[in-house]
Amino acid sequence: MGKRLLILTAGMGAGHDGVAAELARRLAPAGFDVAVVDVLDLLPLRLGRALRRAYRTVIISMPWLYEALYRGFFASGDPPRASPLTMWLAARLGRALADRPPDAVVSTFHLAAQVAGRLRESGRLPTPSLVLVTDFAVHRLWMHRGNDRYLCPDTAAARAVTEATGRPATATAPLVGERFRTADRVRPARPLPGVRPEDRPVVVSAGSWGVGHIADTTRVLADSGRYLPVVLCGRNERLIRQLRAAGTGLVLGWRDDVAELLAGAYALVDNAAGLSCREAFALGVPVVSYRPIAGHGRDGARAMAGGGVSVYARSPAELVAALDRLADPAVRARQTARATALFNAPSAEEIVAASPA
Repeated sequence: MGKRLLILTAGMGAGHDGVAAELARRLAPAGFDVAVVDVLDLLPLRLGRALRRAYRTVIISMPWLYEALYRGFFASGDPPRASPLTMWLAARLGRALADRPPDAVVSTFHLAAQVAGRLRESGRLPTPSLVLVTDFAVHRLWMHRGNDRYLCPDTAAARAVTEATGRPATATAPLVGERFRTADRVRPARPLPGVRPEDRPVVVSAGSWGVGHIADTTRVLADSGRYLPVVLCGRNERLIRQLRAAGTGLVLGWRDDVAELLAGAYALVDNAAGLSCREAFALGVPVVSYRPIAGHGRDGARAMAGGGVSVYARSPAELVAALDRLADPAVRARQTARATALFNAPSAEEIVAASPA
């Protein structure tokens, strides 16, 4: 029988779940018995759904509140003491694993990292606990000294984690789906309506929830007269209706062919510094961050730009200028080379597979 692996995630948008699913997919051929658990589902009385809805509402409608919470509780100070929520979830998960603990646990969400770290520190988890960090800017809620090892998006994040926790931290290659790792074989699945051969389509990502100042971004691109915005609105039907009524650019809902769309794009304009950026990196598509969402989105945009893998445009003029510069093959090659170099790091699945039971 193969190793039993527990992956802890949380459905706060699609990114954390996407990383968890891709890790599980890669480990399955190696004989791993993988279970993926959303830590929010451990809460009783549908409280997990309520937390998810509350977070989505705050992100979309009250970004100023999320920014204040993020600065006050996520981005300042040392690794935190266990919260009542963490202690309750740790107790619940500890009871579930008591009779048959997995051979290893991997967390892909910061609350999960807190829960697993507490279990490990208290001795209720006898097997290694690894944290797969999905943010370029690693805030303190990712960090718990009880976890054994951290897998980070780059060396700067790894250094920050080790300094804060004293635990080993390693830069690992981004976890993206197979279609995004075969850029030379990916082509647009079909011509998009309204896109002419001479157009420069720029994909605008709003995440699975359709969050951020997307209408403003779309308008800036369209008004430039040089770029055609192709807007991925996720499952936000209200945003889709709003943008289609404005008649600016090509407005799309949830898509299963994002790899093909990105492969045919001039660039990606992103506002969350999440999984969509890694997917663009894998395809060799330049990334420009613009009007990032509050909290982790803004810090992530700064961290990516600081690492040279993207550009952070802080005004409409900067956004258009950043895209204009990408017309220079040398500029484009430098930026995409730094981003694709992230994939030269060790793979997360290799490190997980080599973890001692």
